[in-house]
Amino acid sequence: MEYLELHPETPQQRYINKAVEVLKAGGVIIYPTDTVYGIGCDIYSRAALERVFRIKNDGVTKLFSFVCANLKDISKYAKVTDSAYRSMKHLLPGPYTFVLPAAKEVPKTLWTKRKTVGIRVPKNKIAIMLAEELGNPIVSTSVTTRVGEILTDPEEIRSIFDLSVDLMLADGVLSNKVSSIVDLSGDVPEIIREGLGDLSLFKE
Repeated sequence: MEYLELHPETPQQRYINKAVEVLKAGGVIIYPTDTVYGIGCDIYSRAALERVFRIKNDGVTKLFSFVCANLKDISKYAKVTDSAYRSMKHLLPGPYTFVLPAAKEVPKTLWTKRKTVGIRVPKNKIAIMLAEELGNPIVSTSVTTRVGEILTDPEEIRSIFDLSVDLMLADGVLSNKVSSIVDLSGDVPEIIREGLGDLSLFKE
């Protein structure tokens, strides 16, 4: 694994470019979000997706979120009602994962059984720059141990995943607080997981 330490406020562009090169070549990276570190790859790389599933020791039974740079092109990857869009626009970027019906553009290997996808726009400059430079969403899943414990220390992550991923962008020790998950795929919003972020909008 290539290990690069970035400045959180002014990330080195050459390191972002290097990570994007890895993603475009079908590689797998670890990078920071506004919650925990994520394992990510290009949404369109089947080989990279299979590697991520193997790393997580899982099939496609869990929710893999799509990290997007903004909501501008969201309709390419999910079906969004007007009310869902208003909620997302109000809260993003931020520590939320919104579950929405999958659009045809999304590879079916990433659909849940309910044909939904999770959308994220994290409030993290590094994650946003990656998605912007890549030009499409990054498939992302939290960096955890085999038993699901969240890993926050980049040095520990490096030692465990050194032979599993191609590159890591380190941004210091992150919190172990996960994003809140809100299902907007139905008529009424449903809170799936309470993590970081204000959820009062969905509790009225």
